[in-house]
Amino acid sequence: MQHENKIVSENEITKDLTIPKLFYKKARQYGKDRISMREKEFGIWRPITWDDYLQNVKYLALGLISLGLEEGDKVSMIGDNRPEGLWAEMATLCARGVGVWLFQDCLIDEVKYIIDHSDTKFLFGEGQEEVDKAISIYDECPKLQKIIWDDPKGMRNYDQNYLISLKEVQQLGRELDKEKPDLFEELVNKGTGEEVALLFYTSGTTALPKGALLSHHNMLTMGQHLMAVDPCLDTDDYVSYLPFAWIGEQMMSISCGLQVGYTLNFPEEPETAQENIREIGPHVMFAPPRMYEQMTRTVQVKYLDATWIKRKFYEFSTYVGYKVANLKFEKKPVPWYWRMLEGLATATVQKKLKDHLGLARVRNAYTGGAAMGPDHFRFFHALGVNLKQIYGQTEVAGISVVHRNGDIKFDTVGHPIPGTEVKIAEDGEILTRSPSVFQGYYKNPEATTSTLKDGWLYSGDKGFIDDDGHLVVFDRTKDVFTLKDGKPFAPQYLETRLKFSPYIRDSWVIGDKKDYISAVLCIDYSVVGKWADEKKLNYTSYQELSQMPEVYDLVEKQILQANKDLPDVAKVMKFTNLYKELDADDDELTRTRKLRRAFVEKRYNDIVNALYSGNNSVHIDTTIKYEDGRQAHIKTDLQIRTVGE
Repeated sequence: MQHENKIVSENEITKDLTIPKLFYKKARQYGKDRISMREKEFGIWRPITWDDYLQNVKYLALGLISLGLEEGDKVSMIGDNRPEGLWAEMATLCARGVGVWLFQDCLIDEVKYIIDHSDTKFLFGEGQEEVDKAISIYDECPKLQKIIWDDPKGMRNYDQNYLISLKEVQQLGRELDKEKPDLFEELVNKGTGEEVALLFYTSGTTALPKGALLSHHNMLTMGQHLMAVDPCLDTDDYVSYLPFAWIGEQMMSISCGLQVGYTLNFPEEPETAQENIREIGPHVMFAPPRMYEQMTRTVQVKYLDATWIKRKFYEFSTYVGYKVANLKFEKKPVPWYWRMLEGLATATVQKKLKDHLGLARVRNAYTGGAAMGPDHFRFFHALGVNLKQIYGQTEVAGISVVHRNGDIKFDTVGHPIPGTEVKIAEDGEILTRSPSVFQGYYKNPEATTSTLKDGWLYSGDKGFIDDDGHLVVFDRTKDVFTLKDGKPFAPQYLETRLKFSPYIRDSWVIGDKKDYISAVLCIDYSVVGKWADEKKLNYTSYQELSQMPEVYDLVEKQILQANKDLPDVAKVMKFTNLYKELDADDDELTRTRKLRRAFVEKRYNDIVNALYSGNNSVHIDTTIKYEDGRQAHIKTDLQIRTVGE
């Protein structure tokens, strides 16, 4: 533990320290002797030393200067997680620019809005797909000068004069380095921690995304304070697969990764991330609830498919795991006989299961970005995974509150990290003050004024501090329901309980100031499809499968399970299965897969009205849009079912 603390304290976060200064120091310290990152290409993990990292960033930064990058200019990045994306970000900061990340799956309108609003001068796109998006909006974004690509596949016949390859930019950098050999080091040593490093666009659950300005000091102090709670080692591995446009990934890859110096590992493709995580076996992991929900679903489906003897072993290990986890949650000693049974459960089931999920070596697993249900939380602790809830937001550089080892409560998010104060306003809003609180919103003084008051960040979330000093996050203020009996209720709580079923992929709970709670559910097509195949049920599409009476019976059983232990006014009374999955491309979810509640309520107003009428079905006549631009006209009737009838 002393060694771990030493790593953090080596990097004293002063007001003068910037991300480039820290990067340069680490790269010089480790040089060719240590691996900074790995990328899986063509089935092989390709190592990149700290010296390689430094050289690539150096020539890219100088190349940007050659192209005309000036202090404070914005440079955007879009693409999968890959070394070149991180080099582009670091080169931008070293060249005294400001980095802006876009989600890989952003639609054209979103790309245009962010590139134009941020005044982006240069755009790094991974390959043909990203370049096509950039070309289509180039004429509408007057500040955009160059589009830089790094994957040559499909780029042979592109000859626009504003296109340039990453290697060409680096060649320009080499030429400038010959002319001015000290320029890169001079640029790195300039500046202070108070200068803006990154411009992050929030997920926009209610309106257009807002650009949050984060300084070097914001990012580095946040990383320092998280590492003070859960120190990492420079020999640790971390898998970087979540979008760099999400503050949570920046938190782990940049803020913590640079300070500790652990190795970043980039999967071959987003689709192979889970398999690549298993190959690496990371020591620290961070993911939104969606990822852990998918892992839970994977285990549940494997259980359903397993032989009788395997199911019995799993049931035994799960029973023991839950018992031991509950004792630890309650801070009670674990009797010797339960420890023996836990050892047996670990040897027979849990060790293999954790290895299959890529969690065999994980010391600390974090989740944040949205609410995680207590069922999922208990599941991972029963498996022996030290899962912790993080609470934070883009405006506080990612994190302000986290669970501590040995003090984990599944219905809270823990205590504030060092240097952070949290208090509750009179109306229940959570307020935060720390060195990581952002500088304000870009070109939006009104939103800045309403969010930052007297140094306190107004989160827009409701919550309270319990008797143990833990923060309990209730929900977004605008999303809190008032039940029939006048009590407040967080719909996210019930939605996460419903999603604990392997058959339900998404849930949307309705009932603010209504006579009862109702739900719109999206089945998991692959899991329910397999179940239907075993039952010899014939179907041709998601739409058809979702509306089968047998599937409604199956979903109703899951709702009855989720309703257990809830007061009558908070139980789901009516539900329907949606004819499609909720989709970020249809604006129903944010890019971090949070429900855009106001939007879906407006879009599916007919369904909401039907759930609160005496009707037993609702007619749908609509058009859905596929990712490739195709459209399909859908006419169908959705069944409205009352639970328990």
